[in-house]
Amino acid sequence: MTRTDDMPAAWDERTQLTTFLDYARDTARAKCEDLSDAEARKAPLPASPLMTPSGLISHLRWVEYYWFRVVFLGEEDEGPWTDEDPDREMRVAVDLPLARLLEEYAAHAEQHRALVAGHDLDATAQRATRDGRHVDLRWILLHLIEETARHNGHLDVLRELIDGRTGA
Repeated sequence: MTRTDDMPAAWDERTQLTTFLDYARDTARAKCEDLSDAEARKAPLPASPLMTPSGLISHLRWVEYYWFRVVFLGEEDEGPWTDEDPDREMRVAVDLPLARLLEEYAAHAEQHRALVAGHDLDATAQRATRDGRHVDLRWILLHLIEETARHNGHLDVLRELIDGRTGA
């Protein structure tokens, strides 16, 4: 994978944040290259039956939805999770083709890029977090960079256990 996060010294804060989030997104997709649907549904860690490449891509897509649409914009939460099944986005992913999950993730990332471009980084979220704070868009971007990078580590391990591939 060609690195897309090289940072010229003149870049502004927004460009730095969005570039690193895009790089983390690209890395997640690269970790899934050439996986069959059957491989993408494998959960090779016995204690983590939902930890599949498909499940993680679905989770990343829906986490972005939650933070940008539900928390930041204050839209109604229409995510796949329920109180009874808070990880449902990972569970239902095994019934979907990996290509569809990757396409949806990329399409939603494009929508979220436009959303970020249209708001100031200091803009405050419409909904409060669990602790009652209203975070700003900057915090959401930083959180999503961290979240995506952390799950890229999971994808590294899963990919190596599934087919021995490392890197990317």
